[in-house]
Amino acid sequence: MIMKWDERYAQKEFAYGTKANDYLKLRLGGLKPGKILFPADGEGRNSVYAAELGWEVTAFDQSVNGKKKAIHLADSKGVSIDYLVGDLSDMTFSAEQFDAIVFVYAHFNSLIKSSYHQKLATFLKIGGHIIFEAFSKNHINYNTKNPAVGGPKDIETLFSVDEIRSDFRNFDILELEEKEIELNEGLYHIGMGSVIRFSGIKKSS
Repeated sequence: MIMKWDERYAQKEFAYGTKANDYLKLRLGGLKPGKILFPADGEGRNSVYAAELGWEVTAFDQSVNGKKKAIHLADSKGVSIDYLVGDLSDMTFSAEQFDAIVFVYAHFNSLIKSSYHQKLATFLKIGGHIIFEAFSKNHINYNTKNPAVGGPKDIETLFSVDEIRSDFRNFDILELEEKEIELNEGLYHIGMGSVIRFSGIKKSS
Protein backbone atom coordinates (compact mmCIF):
# COMPACT_ATOMS: atom_id res chain seq x y z
CA MET A 1 0.00 0.00 0.00
CA ILE A 2 2.85 2.39 0.80
CA MET A 3 4.33 1.64 -2.62
CA LYS A 4 1.01 2.49 -4.29
CA TRP A 5 0.91 5.97 -2.74
CA ASP A 6 4.59 6.65 -3.30
CA GLU A 7 4.13 5.81 -6.98
CA ARG A 8 1.03 8.00 -7.26
CA TYR A 9 2.70 10.94 -5.53
CA ALA A 10 5.86 10.56 -7.61
CA GLN A 11 4.00 12.12 -10.55
CA LYS A 12 4.76 15.74 -11.34
CA GLU A 13 1.10 16.72 -11.08
CA PHE A 14 -0.65 16.68 -7.72
CA ALA A 15 -2.86 13.59 -7.61
CA TYR A 16 -5.78 15.40 -5.95
CA GLY A 17 -4.85 18.94 -6.93
CA THR A 18 -3.50 21.76 -4.80
CA LYS A 19 -6.82 23.29 -3.74
CA ALA A 20 -8.22 22.37 -0.35
CA ASN A 21 -11.26 20.14 0.03
CA ASP A 22 -14.54 22.10 -0.10
CA TYR A 23 -15.97 20.69 3.12
CA LEU A 24 -12.76 21.48 4.99
CA LYS A 25 -12.93 25.08 3.77
CA LEU A 26 -16.58 25.34 4.81
CA ARG A 27 -16.00 24.05 8.32
CA LEU A 28 -12.54 25.39 9.13
CA GLY A 29 -13.23 28.96 8.11
CA GLY A 30 -15.29 29.76 11.20
CA LEU A 31 -12.87 28.31 13.76
CA LYS A 32 -10.23 30.17 15.73
CA PRO A 33 -6.78 28.92 14.61
CA GLY A 34 -4.87 26.70 17.02
CA LYS A 35 -3.08 23.37 16.75
CA ILE A 36 -4.43 21.06 14.05
CA LEU A 37 -3.65 17.49 12.96
CA PHE A 38 -4.05 15.98 9.48
CA PRO A 39 -3.77 12.16 9.38
CA ALA A 40 -3.16 10.58 5.94
CA ASP A 41 -2.35 14.01 4.53
CA GLY A 42 -1.00 12.93 1.13
CA GLU A 43 0.45 15.81 -0.84
CA GLY A 44 -0.57 18.47 1.65
CA ARG A 45 -3.29 20.45 -0.12
CA ASN A 46 -5.46 20.56 3.01
CA SER A 47 -2.81 21.05 5.67
CA VAL A 48 -1.16 23.84 3.67
CA TYR A 49 -4.54 25.57 3.40
CA ALA A 50 -4.91 25.42 7.18
CA ALA A 51 -1.42 26.88 7.61
CA GLU A 52 -2.42 29.76 5.33
CA LEU A 53 -5.29 30.48 7.74
CA GLY A 54 -2.86 30.71 10.66
CA TRP A 55 -3.16 27.21 12.13
CA GLU A 56 -0.14 25.45 13.66
CA VAL A 57 -0.15 22.36 11.46
CA THR A 58 1.01 18.80 12.10
CA ALA A 59 0.44 16.18 9.40
CA PHE A 60 1.48 12.61 8.77
CA ASP A 61 1.35 10.04 6.01
CA GLN A 62 3.22 6.88 5.05
CA SER A 63 4.45 8.32 1.75
CA VAL A 64 7.85 10.01 1.51
CA ASN A 65 6.87 11.40 -1.89
CA GLY A 66 3.71 12.82 -0.39
CA LYS A 67 5.78 14.69 2.19
CA LYS A 68 8.14 16.08 -0.45
CA LYS A 69 5.27 17.55 -2.43
CA ALA A 70 3.53 18.86 0.68
CA ILE A 71 6.66 20.68 1.82
CA HIS A 72 7.16 22.07 -1.68
CA LEU A 73 3.56 23.29 -1.74
CA ALA A 74 3.93 24.89 1.69
CA ASP A 75 7.12 26.65 0.61
CA SER A 76 5.40 27.98 -2.50
CA LYS A 77 2.66 29.47 -0.31
CA GLY A 78 5.09 30.95 2.21
CA VAL A 79 3.91 28.81 5.14
CA SER A 80 5.33 25.92 7.13
CA ILE A 81 3.91 22.60 8.26
CA ASP A 82 5.33 19.84 10.46
CA TYR A 83 4.95 16.76 8.26
CA LEU A 84 5.87 13.35 9.71
CA VAL A 85 6.31 10.13 7.73
CA GLY A 86 4.94 6.95 9.26
CA ASP A 87 1.90 5.08 10.49
CA LEU A 88 -0.24 6.10 13.45
CA SER A 89 1.67 3.58 15.57
CA ASP A 90 4.86 5.55 14.86
CA MET A 91 3.43 8.83 16.13
CA THR A 92 4.09 10.13 19.65
CA PHE A 93 1.35 12.71 20.06
CA SER A 94 0.09 13.65 23.52
CA ALA A 95 -3.43 13.36 24.86
CA GLU A 96 -5.48 16.49 24.13
CA GLN A 97 -2.66 18.03 22.08
CA PHE A 98 -4.76 19.42 19.23
CA ASP A 99 -7.63 21.86 18.82
CA ALA A 100 -8.83 20.21 15.61
CA ILE A 101 -8.30 17.01 13.65
CA VAL A 102 -9.17 16.74 9.97
CA PHE A 103 -9.91 13.53 8.07
CA VAL A 104 -10.18 14.08 4.31
CA TYR A 105 -10.49 10.77 2.44
CA ALA A 106 -8.45 9.07 5.15
CA HIS A 107 -9.50 5.52 4.35
CA PHE A 108 -7.83 3.01 6.64
CA ASN A 109 -7.91 -0.79 6.48
CA SER A 110 -11.29 -2.10 7.61
CA LEU A 111 -9.72 -4.02 10.52
CA ILE A 112 -8.21 -0.91 12.08
CA LYS A 113 -10.26 2.07 10.93
CA SER A 114 -12.50 2.32 14.00
CA SER A 115 -9.62 1.87 16.45
CA TYR A 116 -7.64 4.51 14.52
CA HIS A 117 -10.51 6.97 14.77
CA GLN A 118 -10.85 6.36 18.50
CA LYS A 119 -7.10 6.62 19.10
CA LEU A 120 -6.82 9.84 17.10
CA ALA A 121 -9.73 11.32 19.03
CA THR A 122 -7.72 11.01 22.25
CA PHE A 123 -5.28 13.58 20.84
CA LEU A 124 -8.08 16.15 20.58
CA LYS A 125 -8.76 18.64 23.37
CA ILE A 126 -12.13 18.78 25.10
CA GLY A 127 -14.10 21.27 23.00
CA GLY A 128 -11.93 20.51 19.97
CA HIS A 129 -13.35 19.92 16.51
CA ILE A 130 -13.26 17.00 14.10
CA ILE A 131 -13.88 17.65 10.40
CA PHE A 132 -14.42 14.52 8.32
CA GLU A 133 -15.22 13.73 4.71
CA ALA A 134 -14.75 10.33 3.11
CA PHE A 135 -16.52 7.99 0.72
CA SER A 136 -19.66 6.18 1.88
CA LYS A 137 -20.38 2.50 1.37
CA ASN A 138 -22.81 3.48 -1.39
CA HIS A 139 -19.92 5.06 -3.26
CA ILE A 140 -19.04 1.61 -4.61
CA ASN A 141 -21.88 2.05 -7.12
CA TYR A 142 -20.56 5.45 -8.26
CA ASN A 143 -17.04 4.08 -8.67
CA THR A 144 -18.34 1.16 -10.73
CA LYS A 145 -20.10 3.54 -13.12
CA ASN A 146 -17.26 6.05 -13.23
CA PRO A 147 -13.81 4.85 -12.05
CA ALA A 148 -12.49 8.42 -12.48
CA VAL A 149 -14.27 9.44 -9.28
CA GLY A 150 -11.84 7.25 -7.32
CA GLY A 151 -12.19 5.73 -3.89
CA PRO A 152 -11.55 2.29 -2.38
CA LYS A 153 -13.15 -0.71 -4.09
CA ASP A 154 -13.44 -2.62 -0.81
CA ILE A 155 -16.81 -1.79 0.72
CA GLU A 156 -15.56 -2.54 4.24
CA THR A 157 -13.00 0.27 3.90
CA LEU A 158 -15.81 2.72 3.14
CA PHE A 159 -17.98 4.40 5.78
CA SER A 160 -21.56 4.63 6.98
CA VAL A 161 -23.26 7.24 9.14
CA ASP A 162 -23.73 4.64 11.89
CA GLU A 163 -20.02 3.76 11.90
CA ILE A 164 -18.96 7.37 12.29
CA ARG A 165 -21.51 7.97 15.03
CA SER A 166 -20.14 4.93 16.88
CA ASP A 167 -16.46 5.76 16.34
CA PHE A 168 -16.93 9.31 17.62
CA ARG A 169 -19.62 8.67 20.21
CA ASN A 170 -18.12 11.15 22.68
CA PHE A 171 -18.86 14.09 20.39
CA ASP A 172 -21.59 16.63 20.02
CA ILE A 173 -22.62 16.28 16.39
CA LEU A 174 -22.83 19.48 14.40
CA GLU A 175 -23.39 17.64 11.12
CA LEU A 176 -23.46 13.98 10.14
CA GLU A 177 -24.91 12.97 6.80
CA GLU A 178 -24.44 10.94 3.67
CA LYS A 179 -24.43 13.21 0.66
CA GLU A 180 -24.07 12.99 -3.12
CA ILE A 181 -21.53 15.53 -4.32
CA GLU A 182 -19.70 16.47 -7.51
CA LEU A 183 -15.96 15.99 -7.08
CA ASN A 184 -13.34 17.87 -9.04
CA GLU A 185 -10.11 17.25 -7.15
CA GLY A 186 -7.02 16.75 -9.28
CA LEU A 187 -6.58 13.63 -11.40
CA TYR A 188 -8.31 11.01 -9.26
CA HIS A 189 -11.52 12.50 -7.82
CA ILE A 190 -13.61 13.50 -10.83
CA GLY A 191 -17.37 13.05 -11.03
CA MET A 192 -20.37 12.31 -8.83
CA GLY A 193 -19.71 10.45 -5.61
CA SER A 194 -21.32 9.56 -2.31
CA VAL A 195 -19.61 10.78 0.85
CA ILE A 196 -20.05 10.89 4.61
CA ARG A 197 -19.62 14.36 6.08
CA PHE A 198 -19.15 14.77 9.80
CA SER A 199 -18.36 17.74 11.99
CA GLY A 200 -18.32 17.39 15.75
CA ILE A 201 -17.07 18.80 19.05
CA LYS A 202 -15.42 16.59 21.67
CA LYS A 203 -17.30 16.36 24.96
CA SER A 204 -15.79 15.83 28.38
CA SER A 205 -15.66 12.18 29.43
